[in-house]
Amino acid sequence: MEQVSIVLVTAGSEGEAAIIGRSVVEEKLAACANIVPSIRSIYRWKGEIHDEQECLIIIKTRTPLFAPLRDRIRALHSYETPEIIAFPVEQGLPDYLAWVIGETT
Repeated sequence: MEQVSIVLVTAGSEGEAAIIGRSVVEEKLAACANIVPSIRSIYRWKGEIHDEQECLIIIKTRTPLFAPLRDRIRALHSYETPEIIAFPVEQGLPDYLAWVIGETT
């Protein structure tokens, strides 16, 4: 079976997260985008420590689609350097993984 990946993206607002999630699903770059509406992010950016509320988008896609997915997220995102990181799915319910593949082809 073709490889599936989970892609994590943070966004500055739930509205921005929804625009990104809906766009990548409509464009078949992702099968699903879950939005976790409130996370607290503490990070260093340009020499300063930030402590802010963000949203987390959890995206399921086929691994070979990562590059176009990344590029589309970047085009839609307001951050100068958005978090866009992918992890391969090592195991999962075969029917679910088949669904992800089917929705992204």
